[in-house]
Amino acid sequence: MELKINFSGRAHKYNQAEIDAVIKAMQNADPLTQGRYLKEFEAAFSNYIKAQYSFALCNATAALELAAELCQFKTGDEVIIPSHTFTSSAYPFMKKGARIVWADIDLEIGVVTAQTIKENITPRTKAIVVVHLYGYTVDMPEIMKIAKEHNLLVIEDAAQSLGSEINGRKSGTFGDFGIFSFQSHKNITTLGEGGMLIVKNKKHAQIIPMLRHNGHCDFSFKKEEYWLPAMGNVDLPELNGEILWPNNYCLGEIECALGVKLLKRIDRINEEKRERAVYFIDELKKYTELKFSRIDNKRHTYHLLVARFKNGTRNEFIRQMFYEKGIKCIVQYCPLNRYPAYQKAGFGEANCHNADEFFDNMVSFPFHHWMSEGDFKYMLSSTKDVLEALRR
Repeated sequence: MELKINFSGRAHKYNQAEIDAVIKAMQNADPLTQGRYLKEFEAAFSNYIKAQYSFALCNATAALELAAELCQFKTGDEVIIPSHTFTSSAYPFMKKGARIVWADIDLEIGVVTAQTIKENITPRTKAIVVVHLYGYTVDMPEIMKIAKEHNLLVIEDAAQSLGSEINGRKSGTFGDFGIFSFQSHKNITTLGEGGMLIVKNKKHAQIIPMLRHNGHCDFSFKKEEYWLPAMGNVDLPELNGEILWPNNYCLGEIECALGVKLLKRIDRINEEKRERAVYFIDELKKYTELKFSRIDNKRHTYHLLVARFKNGTRNEFIRQMFYEKGIKCIVQYCPLNRYPAYQKAGFGEANCHNADEFFDNMVSFPFHHWMSEGDFKYMLSSTKDVLEALRR
């Protein structure tokens, strides 16, 4: 078997302007972290996403860790999280003391809905984690109504949906916290890792720099000489009377300089991926055994191109695509309650039948932005060939 199309872990290629920005920062940035490029990236991101407070971090998991810390969970507090998502959407909240309650997804679109969240709310619920999985924006206006009614914190995991919109408003800007990822596989990547946390609460914004960078802060008094009593202060931030412990979640200047440039073409990347996805889906519309979520507008970035088999032939389809066509399709996002890690932690029970059915029948196609037109057409024709063969 010759592998012709891999499931690439690299989202896109860099253009010359982006390469030049990296080289310039490599040569001139001083310091190489927590400098002017960080401020530029955060300002550019806030301008793009239309948010007041943006904080660049080493990855999206770090952003979720900070969001979980700022929720200030108490014993018995519950957080509702989709069972069908990447593990980073869940374990930071478990680490900070919350009890996870798994929410099911809509079988047709693969994400949570206002209804699947609402049916899991109890008097102990403190927060909701909403994941815009695959690049599709969840119905946030409806979810925010429920959150307001029950006085719940909302964390939007928009790691896969940068640039997607609903009602003209970008994903990640509805909740109390918005999390974004620039990991290697995302539609834009800052050299493999990177993340952004946006918040609405000014108190949160004031202490995040300390939480991000080892508790470093200014002295509360004016220093007469710059080196006395020390070059900088270290303290523990307080929130609502509780002391919070800092971390080191900084993103380097090289990555930030690149991020500024990448933001200038994220919309074009999303549009090109969406056009390809819709074309692929439309070309396969007669194969009703394969169910896609077809969204021909900015509500979907098509970070991933996924479908669900309705006749139980998923495994044979992947097998033939790989061994006969040399195309590596994969299966993603096993319901988290089925993993040993969550079972050992006491979160192995879930009433999420749609999540189970979706995962057990889903397929994710190679869909990196840099895929050549020839490879794309080969994948489409191969998909038709295999589907025809499975019908015989």
